[in-house]
Parts: sequence; structure tokens; C-alpha cells
Amino acid sequence: MGMWASLDAMWEMSAEKRIFGAVLLFSWTVYLWETFLARRQRRIYKTTTHVPLELGQIMDSETFEKSRLYQLDKSTFSFWSGLYSEIEGTLILLFGGIPYLWRLSGRFCGYAGFGPEYEITQSLVFLLLATLFSALTGLPWSLYNTFVIEEKHGFNQQTLGFFMKDAIKKFIVTQCILLPVSSLLLYIIKIGGDYFFIYAWLFTLVVSLVLVTIYADYIAPLFDKFTPLPEGKLKQEIEIMAKSIDFPLTKVYVVQGSKRSSHSNAYFYGFFKNKRIVLFDTLLEEYSVLNKDIQEESGMEPCNDGEGDSEEIKAKVKNKKQGCKNEEVLAVLGHELGHWKLGHTVKNIIISQMNSFLCFFLFAVLIGRKELFAAFGFYDSQPTLIGLLIIFQFIFSPYNEVLSFCLTVLSRRFEFQADAFAKKLGKAKDLYSALIKLNKDNLGFPVSDWLFSMWHYSHPPLLERLQALKNSKQD
Repeated sequence: MGMWASLDAMWEMSAEKRIFGAVLLFSWTVYLWETFLARRQRRIYKTTTHVPLELGQIMDSETFEKSRLYQLDKSTFSFWSGLYSEIEGTLILLFGGIPYLWRLSGRFCGYAGFGPEYEITQSLVFLLLATLFSALTGLPWSLYNTFVIEEKHGFNQQTLGFFMKDAIKKFIVTQCILLPVSSLLLYIIKIGGDYFFIYAWLFTLVVSLVLVTIYADYIAPLFDKFTPLPEGKLKQEIEIMAKSIDFPLTKVYVVQGSKRSSHSNAYFYGFFKNKRIVLFDTLLEEYSVLNKDIQEESGMEPCNDGEGDSEEIKAKVKNKKQGCKNEEVLAVLGHELGHWKLGHTVKNIIISQMNSFLCFFLFAVLIGRKELFAAFGFYDSQPTLIGLLIIFQFIFSPYNEVLSFCLTVLSRRFEFQADAFAKKLGKAKDLYSALIKLNKDNLGFPVSDWLFSMWHYSHPPLLERLQALKNSKQD
């Protein structure tokens, strides 16, 4: 019996090492793959120094060069931050960072009078410490990205004080959501019996729907100022377009994104008969702070007769002007509403929830395997939170990579369909010019490596989208 027990122990130890080694190997394989793809794309940035012939009518050489240099800087930053992240994750695993943080959480609980039987309390302390560690180690990278790269290329609008206040606020809001939700999820898993995975899935479904519902009304306004779009031609035309496709629009907001960055965006949210549209002020030509600054610098009044303004200044203002005209904003919204009309939002929710259910089911199958916990340094206990972390983050990582790629492919398909929907609304010409303007405003580089774009781009490359719109535009 003793010999068989020893063999069993050796097998268990071997299994633990195999699991741990496989997790590390896969993590570095993904990192090296991503680095290989990034290097291919970086070569494009370095070698494509002149505007390609097919882009001659779309992009001027000055904007093209600005875009190229911006993407080069982002590529360099991505390489070093990615390398740091991979090394940090590896060291945490190799030196038992996860079990150490769990024991530290237990000590803090002990000081407060909570023993080992209070696993959920210890789990919440663990989450708080883990997210605090992540926030602190990520802060220097975030500071460099914002105040060096984004600042250098004219996107950053934040002061250091605003940035730090924003970071603290984000951390607090995250904890206010994360800790109660996690405690309830752990409690459901504890008391759920054999079918706990069904109850856990239903709980996360409800939480995700509630968060989507309340985000723009209660969470986003904590960080940005939302104001109703004033009455006028743009609002009237948005309402007419929404009504023409039976979109149940209730409100249109403008968010003051310009105090944070000059990047632009638009989205809609809400369920059933309560849909709202949100436009970034940087998307709207007449709202853009940058345009007002340019007018002030050039000495132009918004409504002067043009006397005293040289052609050179006019050309400069026109070239620097940010945002889209009303017709182009409507075309962008036609694209966004196409996602709703074609059921893309619902399809994405269904895919997400099917994936969530599958993951909880597999978690229920694997949670009893002690060797999974032992592989990461948990020999005497199997905390539920640690099980979630190990299985969802490490064991499922190959599946997550495949799923992510499939969703990227699907997203590109949806984008083409939404463009086609905007074409049907008669917005092809305006969407064509809007895509060019948005690419210019955000310094998007229009040339991409085919393998890099296939793996990473959730939106089709600019040239492909323009080509799909071109025939209709010419018509």
C-alpha cells in the first residue's frame, strides 16, 4: 500500500507541475505571438514613409506622417509595457505571489477578528489588495502613456491633478461594484448545491444587464459631464432618422470628452423602449474645443465676413479643424443604429451569455480537482475565489484566445453590415467623408499588415471600408 501511495503522490506532484508548466508555456507563447505580430506592423510604420497612391485623395502627407510617428510611439510603448506585464505575471506565479497574498489577506482578517471560516471576507480583502497592487504597478505606465505619448501627439487634455483624482475615483467606484458583486457570487456558489453554476450564471447575467442600464445615467456622469443636445437642426434630424427605422429614442446627450482627450466617439445604450444616444463633443465640429481654440489663435470670429483673413490662415484652420459636420454625424449614427436594427447588440449579448454559462459549467466540473489548486501553491485549502481565478484566467486561457479571435472576425463582419445599412439610408457619401475625418482626427494609420489586422482589428481597415462604400457613393 505504501508503494502505491508513493506512486500516487508522485503522480499528483507530476500533474501539478505539468499544469503549472503548461500555463506558463502558453502565456509566453501568446506573448511571443503578439510580439511577432506587433513587429510585422511596426515594420509597416517604419517603411511606409510616403502616402500610398490609393490614399492620395484621402490623406495629406502631413497627417500621414503625424499618424505614422504616433503609431510608432504607441508601438514602442506597447512593447515595453507588454514585456513588463508578462515578466511581472511570470514572477508572481514562480514566487507564489497568489498564495502569499491570500495568506496576507487572512492575517488582515485575523487582526479584525475574522477567522479562516470567514472565507468570503478573506476573499474580499484579497480582491482589494490585488486590485490595489494592479493599480499601483500600472500607474507609471498610464502616466507615461497620457503625459508623454498622448501629450506629444496633441491628444491629452488632462492636468496631473485631474488625472490622479480621476484614477482614485475609478478605483473607489470599481471597489463599490466589485466587492458586493463578488461577495454575492461567492455566497451563491457556496450555497447553490449541485446546480450552483446555473444560479451563478443567472446572477452574473442580471448584474451585467443592470450595469449596462445604469452605467450612462449614474456611473459615467461621475467622470464626465453629460448635457442634453440642444434643440436645433441636428437633434431634429437625429430624431427623424431614429423614427424612420423605429429606434425608440428618448434622449440625445453630448458628453464633454474633450476635457480628457481629443479622441472622438459615439454610442447608444438602454433596453427596450428607452434608448439614448451619446455623442462626444470632439465628434461634433461645432462643439469641438479644439476648433474654438484654433479660431482664437487665428483671430477669426465664428461669424465674421472673412475680411482680414488670409488664404493661408483659412487653409490652416480647415486642415486642423476637428470633428464632423451635421450630415457626417448623422451618417456615423446611421452606422451605429444599423448595429441595433440588424440585431448585432442582441447577438453579442447572446454569445456573451452562452460563453458565460459554458465557463460556469466547466468551472463546476473542475472546481473539485485539488491538483489545480496545488499547482498554484494551495495545498491545504481550496478557496472558491482562487478557484475562479485559476480556472477562468489560467486554465481557460487557450479557449479565451480562440474565442477572442472569433469575436474579432465577427465584429468586422458586423461593421461591414452596419456600413451597408448606413448606405441604405442614403448616407454613403457622408459616411465616406466622416470615416476619413475620424481617421485623421484620431491619427489612425491607414496601412496595416494583413496578419496583424486579421488578429487584432475589431473594425475593418479604413481602405476596405471606403472601398465598400465607394460604389454607392459614386452612384
